[in-house]
Amino acid sequence: LLIINILAGLAIVPLFLYIRNPYIFHDLGYAFRAIRCVTRMKRKQKLSPSFLGCFLEKVERHPQKPFIIFEGTSHTYSQADRQSNRIARVLSTHAQVKGGDTVALFMGNEPLFVWVSLALAKVGCIASLLNSNIRSKSLLHCLSCCDAKVLIAAAELRGAVEEVMPTLLQQGVRVFILSDDSDSEGMEGLSAKIQQASDQPLSPHLRANITLKGPAMYIYTSGTTGLPKAALVTHERVMQASLMFSLSNVRENDVLYLYLPLYHSSGFMMGLCGAMETGITVVLRRKFSTSQFWNDCRKHDVTVIQYIGEIMRYLCSTSPSDRDHKVRMAIGNGIRVDTWSDFLQRFGDIRICECYGATEGNIGFINYIGKVGAIGKENFLQKMTTPYALIKYDTEKEEAVRDSRGFCIEVPKGETGLLVGKITPRSEFRGYVKNKQQTEKKKLQDVLVKGDIYYNSGDLLQIDHQGFVYFQDRIGDTYRWKGENVATTEVTDHLVMVHCIEEANVYGVAVPGHEGRVGMAALTLKEGQDFDSSATYQQVKSCLPTYARPQFIRIQDALMVTGTHKQMKRGLMEEGFNPAVITDPMYYLESSEGYVPMTQDIFNSITEGRIRL
Repeated sequence: LLIINILAGLAIVPLFLYIRNPYIFHDLGYAFRAIRCVTRMKRKQKLSPSFLGCFLEKVERHPQKPFIIFEGTSHTYSQADRQSNRIARVLSTHAQVKGGDTVALFMGNEPLFVWVSLALAKVGCIASLLNSNIRSKSLLHCLSCCDAKVLIAAAELRGAVEEVMPTLLQQGVRVFILSDDSDSEGMEGLSAKIQQASDQPLSPHLRANITLKGPAMYIYTSGTTGLPKAALVTHERVMQASLMFSLSNVRENDVLYLYLPLYHSSGFMMGLCGAMETGITVVLRRKFSTSQFWNDCRKHDVTVIQYIGEIMRYLCSTSPSDRDHKVRMAIGNGIRVDTWSDFLQRFGDIRICECYGATEGNIGFINYIGKVGAIGKENFLQKMTTPYALIKYDTEKEEAVRDSRGFCIEVPKGETGLLVGKITPRSEFRGYVKNKQQTEKKKLQDVLVKGDIYYNSGDLLQIDHQGFVYFQDRIGDTYRWKGENVATTEVTDHLVMVHCIEEANVYGVAVPGHEGRVGMAALTLKEGQDFDSSATYQQVKSCLPTYARPQFIRIQDALMVTGTHKQMKRGLMEEGFNPAVITDPMYYLESSEGYVPMTQDIFNSITEGRIRL
């Protein structure tokens, strides 16, 4: 009888746990999957402390399996290995790079980006992944802050390199173009040498310098000082990020559709390295195409897609309903609730795995359950290994709220707070290269106890009573538009160079039906000057990438500042760009005409979806 009672009690335990937490079995399943993935990764790290080890393992396991499919050509794992051997040999012998050197990659999405990154790993170099949209001052800054002495550029970016070539020659930077030859002084063509080089493996001793905690690459994030910041990414961090696919149940027979930029962490670390970790095939595109998206998925039997929220909105707004495909999973971040529901209704039963994280951050979340609208789900295992908290934040003063003892205040479930992650040996924050000020700015001390240090994510989140995590807003001097982070200070620096502009306050405003926030600038004009719309347009067009150009301009008599003379953005963001609300003169960036006076008709057309930004 006692045994029967014990068994009955044990049988009730799962029901009791389920009643208390309906997602307990999902949580346990994810925890076991995470333990399995981490255990497997630890074994791999003992053999090779680099993502290269994952790739070489797959080369040995299935050499003839397609690795990269690009513009009609399929490249196997073995072919990728041999081609990267050729490039590594040329870099080692001709360019004379060696273990520990930093080499900058200035390329768009193409197989050569993959081959070169593998080649750099084979000779133990640190890769500096440059945004292919940057030019002039930003390009020089990115090269100098990571001390790159070698630049490898795609042939189509030759013009951008030529603009800064005199400075590169002065700084002693060797420049190699991925073409057969080059007529420009100081540039050398590499393609012919690569084709002539041996494709045999190089000695592992060339990369003997690599350690788990050592730098693998630099990835650039928005800089509040006006220029990109180089986030130092360790080999350990790359390998951790590559586990995202395995944690999301991506299988070895899946096919990934990858169009996100490889110079971003989502494209390179999660996408490309995740593909190598799981051993899947990657269908690579230069850039996203709405018209070709589903055709490509059908043509190549794609089963997994990566996304950012803006892309999902594009698909919903421009593509007819289409369920004739094999896509079973979408992994990414930034999708809105309405877009999420619309996407599933239009394109079928696709599992959307929304995640949250930052290149330099030490905390992230995965919505492994698929709850619509959530960016992640708390898990007991994560809480044990990587401590974090949501703390009260004053959006007007732009600082964390502290109690009488000087400690931050955790918000209760269901309330919005600033996400901070505790900095520990297990969850590091390595900061930004040659930018101690910005590195220290991202740290909060004495958060919950005396002496502790937390990473300040800069994001306001909310966690409900079931542990689902929801994004609320972004604080500070950046906003996100078209899938890119925009540094307000960089935009400001370019605007104030226009002859008529005295001051500029740049911020992002929400637009109905669009992901993120579009750029807007409140300006004051120099005494006796009128707003020169033509000069302003030429300035932003020549100096800023498309996504960073202010869509709206607001002319004010004076900019609002705090008592400490800090520009106030919150009120401007809430007022938006409605002429019925704002009496100040406003201008709208019309793609073909530049800045034109903002009207109620333009506003209505934007909010009603007749004009797409």
